Amino acid sequence: MFVFKRGRKERVAFDKITARILKLCYGLDMNYVDPVQVTQKVISGVYQGVTTIELDNLAAETAAYMTTKHPDYAVLAARIAISNLHKQSKKVFSQVIEDLYRYVNPKTGKPSPMINDQTYAVVMKNADRLNSAIIYDRDFGFNYFGFKTLERSYLLKIDGKVAERPQHLLMRVAVGIHGEDIDSAIETYNLMSEKYFTHASPTMFNAGTPRPQMSSCFLLTMKEDSIEGIYDTLKTCAMISKTAGGIGLNVHNIRASGSYIAGTNGHSNGLIPMLRVFNNTARYVDQGGNKRPGAFAIYLEPWHADVFDFLDLRKNTGKEETRARDLFFSLWVPDLFMKRIEANEDWSLFCPAEAPGLQDVWGEKFEELYATYEREGRARKTVKAQKLWFAIIEAQTETGTPFMLYKDACNRKSNQQNLGTIKCSNLCTEVIEYSSPEEVAVCNLASISLPAFVTDSTTYDFKMLHKITKVITRNLNKVIDGNYYPVPEAKLSNMRHRPVGLGVQGLADAFFKMRMPFDSPQARKLNVEIFETIYHAALETSCELAQEEGTYETYEGSPVSKGILQPDMWGVTPSDLWDWKTLRENIAKHGVRNSLLVAPMPTASTSQILGNNECFEPYTSNIYTRRVLAGEFQVVNPWMLKDLVERNLWNDTLKNHIISENGSIQRIPGIPDDLKALY
Repeated sequence: MFVFKRGRKERVAFDKITARILKLCYGLDMNYVDPVQVTQKVISGVYQGVTTIELDNLAAETAAYMTTKHPDYAVLAARIAISNLHKQSKKVFSQVIEDLYRYVNPKTGKPSPMINDQTYAVVMKNADRLNSAIIYDRDFGFNYFGFKTLERSYLLKIDGKVAERPQHLLMRVAVGIHGEDIDSAIETYNLMSEKYFTHASPTMFNAGTPRPQMSSCFLLTMKEDSIEGIYDTLKTCAMISKTAGGIGLNVHNIRASGSYIAGTNGHSNGLIPMLRVFNNTARYVDQGGNKRPGAFAIYLEPWHADVFDFLDLRKNTGKEETRARDLFFSLWVPDLFMKRIEANEDWSLFCPAEAPGLQDVWGEKFEELYATYEREGRARKTVKAQKLWFAIIEAQTETGTPFMLYKDACNRKSNQQNLGTIKCSNLCTEVIEYSSPEEVAVCNLASISLPAFVTDSTTYDFKMLHKITKVITRNLNKVIDGNYYPVPEAKLSNMRHRPVGLGVQGLADAFFKMRMPFDSPQARKLNVEIFETIYHAALETSCELAQEEGTYETYEGSPVSKGILQPDMWGVTPSDLWDWKTLRENIAKHGVRNSLLVAPMPTASTSQILGNNECFEPYTSNIYTRRVLAGEFQVVNPWMLKDLVERNLWNDTLKNHIISENGSIQRIPGIPDDLKALY
């Protein structure tokens, strides 16, 4: 049996494969990681004429399948895959940037640069400094699924072959954000490569490229209830989705089915056929050319006459022409609806063309206008509020949607409430911003890796968290200015209000690292201290930026301009961990540069890259299947697996028992109570 190594024929040597794997086992627990076992499985899959690159891929997949034996196998799998990439890619950052910049499309013969002129010029001018700042060994810190996520969607490719190494990607992003400010670029590179934080996926995809669209979220209001308005909005959605933005769109102002259309003397088809058009656009225009599917969330207030049909849109049964299963649906719920449910009273459904303005007011004004329209007999239909409530619950049980956001609470607690009524959130519901036909709200995001600040099992480094939050806030503020905006309405909004979104990932991992059960009093206290630190650092930085650059354009009249901060809106008093008194005095003097600061996003992809659990979520299961292009892999909660292995409790029987319990260990005899409390 022979293999091809760099074009040369060589005999397959068991010892050579083992030695290569062994070389990558440094720092792993060799009581549990067995390179010989990996080699044996690799040899059984070898065929005549296999290349060494394919052998490495096979070895990486084999090690990944063995992750259920010990979490170190996931690290080994990544090291094999990354070592394989290093063999096939150039080492020097500036040379890789040169190749990406000079790329010529082989089909057309036309230059198709993947790097923009400014980034290329900065890299060439500072090549020696940037090249020497990169530490390639940090590539080996990713786990297998993190690396595969990078490889599939994030690392730039030339003719289908990965050209960037993970460290090149991080440096490209840092230079893409900071440009000529090389000190800040290297600082950002180091913090990202040491896994303290990550920018959001669109920033990682697009920073430094010819169209650096680095924003994650876009919030739209339907331009107007007309064919022109609907199709203008559809085009805007397509332009945003094309450049990797997720969309939240409110459709409260679209008239209900059966409504009169003056221009044609006909009747409206209502929301459902229109939303099917948006559904097909989401399918067709994916985010950044097949990097991830297009994603639109549609927001509707529950007084709209088409609300019952709206709730059925994602259901599996029913006529295809009344379904739109690729959209996400959300209700923008006024308090009045919940009061009517509680009192088991009637709920009136209106067409926005016949009862105008309900979407433009909130709180008492909404309740007064709604009651006026009821008295005037404008309702299309009246149902028991609980009937609609049960229809919502049924839809959620079957489809997972609609999401529920509370209109009055969102407006009452927003620092953008001075701009007008906020009509929707974004795709992932973490950003609450004002949008209008003239303004598409935008948010640029980054997430902090919370386990990175656990210094030992009893200490959390709040000073370091504060320091790094300040760096990220400055980065995100720069992204606003250096961003490519897919539509002018987005640029207008972002430049006027300058919102940024700081989130987290791995809260559950931080708790595990500190041996705190997720619902324990210690975990609750740590959670509050973490977010208090992040909010304080972000506000402090935004105030410093206001001293340097001035406040954001629409600052006057905002709650912050009146001295009202988030803790005041929620009626809570911050702890004495940070100096709030001085910060309030500075804000009163200088203002802030950004209208929004904290937005804990889902971190679905970036948490996989850093090997963390998503955002602030608990682990939903201790064992599950993860699908990647290479196939399906069983994944076990690595913290629990390590504990069980160390106590000599882990074996296939226990693994199968946990699977039969749907990933729970609570009813399994023989597992100690301290582990049951933790996991």
